[in-house]
Amino acid sequence: MAFSIGNGGAGGRSRFRGTRTLAEINIVPLVDVVMVLLVIFMLTAHVMEFGMEVDVPKVKQVKDTAQELPVITITRSGGLYLNDQMININDLGTQVRQKFHGATSVYVRADKDAIWDVIAQVVSALSEEKLGINMVTQPEDEADKRKGR
Repeated sequence: MAFSIGNGGAGGRSRFRGTRTLAEINIVPLVDVVMVLLVIFMLTAHVMEFGMEVDVPKVKQVKDTAQELPVITITRSGGLYLNDQMININDLGTQVRQKFHGATSVYVRADKDAIWDVIAQVVSALSEEKLGINMVTQPEDEADKRKGR
């Protein structure tokens, strides 16, 4: 937009006699955009809630192997086993490295009612040893599907 005040040096022959052009900000499009963003935020805010309940142990995919792999079992009471031998959590990383040379990952099999603190401590100890962690799950049974579990 241009400003035109006076005759603009045209020698008295101005196209727009007596009218002046002023620049104004049109806020209607700004209000429209803000309202659309507000509505989108209001609709999606409830999706971002945390603390959803999850029941994870049963899956459909199963892989079998004949190779002996490092499997850490956590019982319901918090007992810790490395391939059926009881183990102390402080010796976990060194025992895995000694018994399974070249192991880069470990399978963690935990009871679904196990104490979460023990599982977190095992994951932390394995992470300190730079070992990959694979969680073992139970395949979904057809009988469980019919019962609605």
